[in-house]
Amino acid sequence: MRGLHSLLVFMAFVSCIRAKKMRWCTVSSPEQKKCAELAKALVAVLPPAAVADFARLSCIRASSTGDCMDRIKANRADIVSLDAGEVYSAVKQFDLVTVAKEIYSEGSCVLSVAVVRNSSLAVQSLQGLRSCHSGVRWTAGWSIPLGFLLSRNYLSWSKDHPLSQEVGGFFSASCCPGAAAMSPALCTLCQGQKSFNPQKNYHCETSQNEPFYSNQGALRCLRSGAGDVAFVDHLALESIDGIDRDMFRLLCPDGTQAPVSRYRSCNLGRGPGGAVVTRYNFRKVSRKFLLAVQLLFGRHGRERQRFQLFSSDAFGESDLLFRDSTHKLAVVPDDMDVSQVLGLDYVALLKGLGHEGSSLEDSVMRWCCISHAEQKKCEQWALSIKSDPLVCIRAASMRDCIEKIKRNEVDAVSLDATHSYIAGKCGLVPVVTEYYGSKCVDDKRGLHFEADVLPSLVAVALAKRSSRNVFMGNLEGCRSCHSYLYSPAGWLLPYRHALSPTHNGSSSCDPTRVYKELFWKGCLPGSVGNLCKVCMGGTGEAATKRCTDNHNERYYGNMGALRCLVGDPNGKSYGDVAFLEQHNLLANILSLSSGGWAQGWTSSDFELLCGDGRRATLSDWESCNLGVIPPNTIMTRPVLAARVYDLLMKSQEPLFLRPNTAFKLFESEQFGESDLLFKDATNCFVHTSHMDLRSILGEEFHSHLENVFNCTHSDILEFCNQDVCSIF
Repeated sequence: MRGLHSLLVFMAFVSCIRAKKMRWCTVSSPEQKKCAELAKALVAVLPPAAVADFARLSCIRASSTGDCMDRIKANRADIVSLDAGEVYSAVKQFDLVTVAKEIYSEGSCVLSVAVVRNSSLAVQSLQGLRSCHSGVRWTAGWSIPLGFLLSRNYLSWSKDHPLSQEVGGFFSASCCPGAAAMSPALCTLCQGQKSFNPQKNYHCETSQNEPFYSNQGALRCLRSGAGDVAFVDHLALESIDGIDRDMFRLLCPDGTQAPVSRYRSCNLGRGPGGAVVTRYNFRKVSRKFLLAVQLLFGRHGRERQRFQLFSSDAFGESDLLFRDSTHKLAVVPDDMDVSQVLGLDYVALLKGLGHEGSSLEDSVMRWCCISHAEQKKCEQWALSIKSDPLVCIRAASMRDCIEKIKRNEVDAVSLDATHSYIAGKCGLVPVVTEYYGSKCVDDKRGLHFEADVLPSLVAVALAKRSSRNVFMGNLEGCRSCHSYLYSPAGWLLPYRHALSPTHNGSSSCDPTRVYKELFWKGCLPGSVGNLCKVCMGGTGEAATKRCTDNHNERYYGNMGALRCLVGDPNGKSYGDVAFLEQHNLLANILSLSSGGWAQGWTSSDFELLCGDGRRATLSDWESCNLGVIPPNTIMTRPVLAARVYDLLMKSQEPLFLRPNTAFKLFESEQFGESDLLFKDATNCFVHTSHMDLRSILGEEFHSHLENVFNCTHSDILEFCNQDVCSIF
């Protein structure tokens, strides 16, 4: 009965693709042979009555994967499986569509590893070595390794040359199949037959006729002694048997080596696995065909004893038609574009590497601004560094900046500690950290400053001196002013303290929920409900709806929370307690009058609320605060880290070399707000791209964030998590 059910299901597929012919594109004799055997197997398992109606499989021999894409576009072939990097080219350059993705036993993505035989090599000293790559623009053999080398500044990319030429000069010799037209230097190690006849020229070609093609070919290149390092994916390591496993080592990002079994912790990054492409008008037939052959010949297929779809052992090669490590094929629905299929991080990486013909260095740097005031300051910044093109892109909030960076719509932004944590979960990396200490001014040039200790800020609770009945532990029913949603001082830290008799600091791990239940109403920009009722919105050029989490909301940020506490210029819409940062509090109080917001306020009109129920003067902030806040960090996509760093170093040069320059990178008062683009307390940037976020944030603060976001819903984290390919 089970066999009959399988047959009936398969016949249903057959009826849907009746009178169609499936032409699979192959790139070598072994692959052609496997394809032919699949065609025979299909005929053998179908009853005679069905054979005439079934879409017979034919095998179209091409010279390379690029030739396959060209043939499919021209309707001279129908379908082929490709590495993810080639899938992107197939979609963008050949107008093909993805119909299925390869899923492996450990998940849906591959890890890029650098394999060596020499125990003295390190990843930071690859220049001048001989390299073996699985294929040009391949995920693990090209894109991820080059993105890694660029992000660490081990490889420099001049705007005068394409990236392939820079790579050709970086290594002393290479075999990178498919790179012959881009940079002949990348083909010097290849072993394929050379011929003036294009039909017989297999040298450096993306087919098995080039012995060093594909992941197994790159390992063959290393094993033969032709190359010093091979860039492949972790699935290729399965072919290294017990005798050889001790001979090969992996290069780790920290400069050490590890056994090949340690690929999960010792790799250069991850990316999507392979996929199957076809023409748009052939997509439905192709999906049904793939489901049908998988049903019969897949890992659990009814006819797998007759033919094994995901095995190439019988044909003398590996990874024919599909990767041999493929566990199953997952059909891709119509409504998924290439960014959803391959992942936003990976597509952004390919664009950064000039995969569509653009040069990394020719493109301008796009900085994310979250308000009208920030954009004005950013535009002045752009004018001050004319040699480095900078454009200023508006976003709605820090969360929106993170999403835009991930989508490759902007490039960099300075984020507070909480948003830096979120950005890290989104695949972004730190470049520099804002430094609030005085040490950096001792460096006459102020460039490439590194510090073992990153000065922090503190969060405080502030009340008007005249409000004598407002103190920590008695805030229930009060009107609250918070800098903005997810801010360390205005959102993350206050709820940890006893805010009322019914709230002891541990009653809930969701800060927003605590504030909604505790306060009568308030202003927490970025929130909803009663925590927006005190907010005001913006006016004039900064007009916006109420409670947006950017400077256009007049009660946003540290300055906004202070304005909220004292009320608008007419004395309306105010709060009883403000949660903000201490670092620019005195300057902001002075600016209440100088900025025309409210007259007559001085620092003596305010007091700090201490966690033990005391009240203290503003000068006692070191002993009366809500907790320590790690510094802001500038975040970007990994491939751009070196470029963003160079821009920031040039931008802060005037602070040390030309201190009288009109534009001040770390001052915001002239633009009517505080902490625009960077915190005004910043004195210089600390180089931190070599550090992980956990180290920058500190173990205690990082653990606190982990606990909070484990029980707090976050749209931006949900967006980030859906784009991460999985490794089980």
